[in-house]
Amino acid sequence: MSLVDNKKAFHDYFVEDRYEAGIVLEGWEIKAIRAGRAQIKESYVIIKDGELFLLGAHISPLIQASTHIKADPVRTRKLLLHKQEISKLIGKVERSGYAMVPIDLHFTRGRVKLSVGLAKGKKQHDKRSTEKDRDWNREKAQLMRNKRG
Repeated sequence: MSLVDNKKAFHDYFVEDRYEAGIVLEGWEIKAIRAGRAQIKESYVIIKDGELFLLGAHISPLIQASTHIKADPVRTRKLLLHKQEISKLIGKVERSGYAMVPIDLHFTRGRVKLSVGLAKGKKQHDKRSTEKDRDWNREKAQLMRNKRG
């Protein structure tokens, strides 16, 4: 069950591999994500001191959020992965020129998880050809529907 999607990731990147990472959140952030007040469109994942962090994700606090906590909607959030997965990601990003992109926020057994994609950037002509293929598939499906009916 996906809570928030990053559709722009598939437009700008060829996503080759996916990893499911835990994310360190505060209580008010969980409530806001459940209410659908999160956005990961402009966010990205970085490596710092052998750890992964999510930057630029915006989680708007609810009006009912606690008054004694100062909510920071765009704070840096730590991602939780196994050490082997982190080392594999670091190797691919540093040597092979991959990027790590957040794909979606979802629940797994009651916990909020982030799908991180290992991706290569698309050039402008790649984006155009992807769009052209999508349009052709849509048109083909429409022709097949009209032919049957």
